[in-house]
Amino acid sequence: MNPNPCVALGITLLSQPLLAAESGFFEDAKASLSSRNYYFSRDFSDIVGANQQSKAEEWAQGFILDFKSGYTPGPIGFGVDAVGLLGIRLDSSPDRVNSGLLPVHGDGRAASDYSRLAGTFKARVSQTELRVGELQPNLPVLTFSDIRLLPPTYQGVSLNSAEINGLTVQVGHLSSTHLRNEGGDDKLNAMLGHVPMRQVASDAFNYLGGDYVFNDKQTSASLWYGQLEDIYQQGFVGLKHSKPFGDWVLSANLGYFTAREDGDALLGQIDNQAFFSLLTARHGGHSFHVGYQGIYGESPFPRVFANITPLGNEVPTYEFAYTDERSYQARYDYNFAAMGIPGLTATVRYITGNNVDTGRGFEGKDRERDLDIGYAVQSGVFKGLGIRVRNAVARSNYRSDIDENRLILAYTWQLL
Repeated sequence: MNPNPCVALGITLLSQPLLAAESGFFEDAKASLSSRNYYFSRDFSDIVGANQQSKAEEWAQGFILDFKSGYTPGPIGFGVDAVGLLGIRLDSSPDRVNSGLLPVHGDGRAASDYSRLAGTFKARVSQTELRVGELQPNLPVLTFSDIRLLPPTYQGVSLNSAEINGLTVQVGHLSSTHLRNEGGDDKLNAMLGHVPMRQVASDAFNYLGGDYVFNDKQTSASLWYGQLEDIYQQGFVGLKHSKPFGDWVLSANLGYFTAREDGDALLGQIDNQAFFSLLTARHGGHSFHVGYQGIYGESPFPRVFANITPLGNEVPTYEFAYTDERSYQARYDYNFAAMGIPGLTATVRYITGNNVDTGRGFEGKDRERDLDIGYAVQSGVFKGLGIRVRNAVARSNYRSDIDENRLILAYTWQLL
């Protein structure tokens, strides 16, 4: 359990019932409890690297309590948010740990449970909000990665402003992180491609950027800067566009990153540029996607550990983001509501990559096939229950092969 000073501030605010009742502090409050039952299995059929563990397989139960208050009255409104996280081991073994669901003790065994309680103080003026404490930013340079049992969080301060119609500007300073399978705080580490760089750490991640929506909300442009102090700094420019053509909707998502070392350069020189494009055509329940992604420069794509990225060919198994890699994607989605079965969706995706500079005298190649099926119960006593099944097969000549299966059951109770 890792309390945050912002929780104490939240308790102080809650102890003023008269002010809260008059202001909408409680009237606008929202609270929910989410349950996740998560089975994860990843077989490494052709191990490459120092870690010789042949399988990661665990089963766990998670709970997420989320509270968001309203604001006090006046020119400046004040409020508090809080999040409570609890993860419970259902099945694990020392030879099957490191699935990303549970912490691992020094003896090599997964913890029986882990938890966290933390809060966020917030203040709002017009369309500008200041937040201090527990944060979950979702940015091109720091994508929110809620892909395991419990979501990760960061500790710091952020300022979000939407004073100009169509323009959202964000700036922030993050001093530490709570990883998805831990209860406490950690310093910030980097990943280069698929390789975690745990040997060095940073005390801060700083970001500044904005998104502008225009053209009757059909087009958006993004410009961002991120800095993992003394490790790397990164810029991003992006463009999204969507337009109907008869019964079809055509859209494009384009992005370009550039990165280099920062400050003391704790990981040495970093030289990376990355371009991605994802083109989509939708008709009825059908969605067709094709994508290209190119990694350029002398380094793999850098990111904060253990986040995903908004790269077009990023998937939870392989990233297709190693040095000099070129990758191509074909994806198909179907929403069965078009056939009269609302709540049922399916995705099949294939990505192939080549031209990887492995540093070992040969060209790296990799490929992955993903199948996702999801269903949300629409009525009855189990209404709102979500079921998701994922199967992935990934193969490479320079990193470990992976056969992966996930089964996720999720349900949310609205408390307020």
